[in-house]
Amino acid sequence: MIEYRNLRVALLGGGSVGAQVAALLLEHGDELANRSGAGLELVGVAVRDVEAERTPAIPGHLLTTDAESLILGSDIVVELMGGLEPARTYILQAINSGADVITANKALLATHGPELFDAAEQVGAQLYYEAAVGGAIPIIRPLRDSLAGDRVTRILGIVNGTTNFILDRMDVNGDTLEGALATATELGYAEADPTADIGGYDAAQKAAILASLAFHTTVPLESVYREGITEITAEQVDAARKAGYVVKLLAICERIEIERDGRRTGEFGVSARVHPALVPAAHPLAAVHGANNAVFVQAEAAGDLMFYGAGAGGLETASAVLGDLVSAARRHVIGGPGVAESTHANMAVLPISSVRTRYQITLKVVDQPGVLATIASLFSEHGVSVEAVSQSVSDGKNVELPTATLVIVTHEATEASLATTVAALGGNEVVSAVVSVLRVEGL
Repeated sequence: MIEYRNLRVALLGGGSVGAQVAALLLEHGDELANRSGAGLELVGVAVRDVEAERTPAIPGHLLTTDAESLILGSDIVVELMGGLEPARTYILQAINSGADVITANKALLATHGPELFDAAEQVGAQLYYEAAVGGAIPIIRPLRDSLAGDRVTRILGIVNGTTNFILDRMDVNGDTLEGALATATELGYAEADPTADIGGYDAAQKAAILASLAFHTTVPLESVYREGITEITAEQVDAARKAGYVVKLLAICERIEIERDGRRTGEFGVSARVHPALVPAAHPLAAVHGANNAVFVQAEAAGDLMFYGAGAGGLETASAVLGDLVSAARRHVIGGPGVAESTHANMAVLPISSVRTRYQITLKVVDQPGVLATIASLFSEHGVSVEAVSQSVSDGKNVELPTATLVIVTHEATEASLATTVAALGGNEVVSAVVSVLRVEGL
């Protein structure tokens, strides 16, 4: 029997996610109330255009263009507008009015997260954001709560469904990047302007959020190294498959021991990066197909954990939003201030040059005696050890100078050493071209 007063819920945004949240809240209100201990009353949905068609439809009497009045009369505000402004202003208004806030806005959290969390802490409000990373996948609570007593060492995440769909089509169907992108657009996985996805921007925002949570340190978006998939070719994907790898766009967050002059210091920092990588076919992330997401977490006590599922979609994301809504309602019923974000470890945020990784380097070289020795010498000069080399020779027809293709896999080394090695290779006269450079992760 619910005895607590009804909680007034304002929804900002009536797009694909917002419409699903409104529909589920109206349809399952009684059930959600029983779980929460309080009735949840949707008092309005702020939209730009009240006449626009929405699926599912939102009752007309709930629609309004006056977001500010809606915010000021609510106990819980759900922001699903996207973008930086006016979302940031509205969330701050909601927090300062004493409301709890639920958001799925990864771009806003990655850019203005510390400001918003500080504002919430000042007034004892709570900011919930499970839907900001991984859609329906529960990853924020496990990192923030379940693993708060453990030490997370590394996160490998496939956190963008569009790029995973594209790379999976290239691997399974042999599509080109352009062909796979066209299919993704046709099926609604890619936006008309896919830059945020294929350029790695979306994944970088999520990496900033995950790294900040996992390592209890604020990781600014501008500190996340980013590469997209625009340079990935069908030939690279095919070669990776034959070598026992799958190409994935990974968000990688790590706790790294700082080295000075090649010596370990006992001090630790944080690194966050997004880039295409070769993942061994036996690794769990290699089996993530289609537009699905997965986050692979490594922790000292818990060991290896993997969270897998739909990373996007209106209904799927709405599931995470409603989970936050129930949590917010329970907090109101129980009482007490919101729980502040744990970002007080203050570890240094390290550049990608500090990361230790492996490279697979594909070179086109002059096919003549002494070339392998020259290449080996360049690796040795830069302190990089070679793990494996494979060679294929051209047929020599229609070329003035016969060439060979070398595929070199390195042992683990610092990114700085590997990058300078590649630069030296590109400048050497025996190397006709550096065809491809991909990092190898998950070994």
